[in-house]
Amino acid sequence: MASPYGADLASIGTEAIERLTERNRAREQGLGVSREVVRFSANAIRAVHREDFDEAARLIELARRRLDETVPLREENPEIFFAGFLADARKEYAEAHVTLAIISGNAIPRLDEIDVDASSYLNGMAETIGEIRRYILDTLRRDSFDRCLELMEVMDEIYSVLVTVDFPEGVTGGLRRNTDQMRGVLERTRGDLTMAIRQHRLEQQMAEWQENR
Repeated sequence: MASPYGADLASIGTEAIERLTERNRAREQGLGVSREVVRFSANAIRAVHREDFDEAARLIELARRRLDETVPLREENPEIFFAGFLADARKEYAEAHVTLAIISGNAIPRLDEIDVDASSYLNGMAETIGEIRRYILDTLRRDSFDRCLELMEVMDEIYSVLVTVDFPEGVTGGLRRNTDQMRGVLERTRGDLTMAIRQHRLEQQMAEWQENR
């Protein structure tokens, strides 16, 4: 004798499969977008370090267009939109934006200007500290001190903002851990810059002494 639930169970199974098929399609779309956004953002940051700011802006715009494709997922498949891989893509996109703004000497974009969630933005801003360190070290290797102290101050200001964000890690996407790591980056950069300035001053004093002999 057939179970009275047979037809209902078959219908439930079909409905569940349809929904999971749609979720899997959204996941595949999100993964593709994530990979491209991360690549565009990384290449934009490389362009910033070459001081090719126009190319960096072009790559960031390409990343923005790809992220725009995921906007419908916020309503249709929020579990995919807020999944780790897309959150990471938005973080990398925010990092590229902030890095370009700071190193090119422009205003830092606000959250609503680049349209990312607060946790992705703040984590991207935290990782910008590492990019500023890299830029400072590259500048020092060229025996130049242009903007190094100014950028060191910016690093301090970013860190000062990040440590005021006191929410659970699940809300901030691991911001506290990221901020703690950036504290070490900050202190190493301060030490490297201090040593470089002292060495530069010593070399200047030696040169002046040689001239006055």
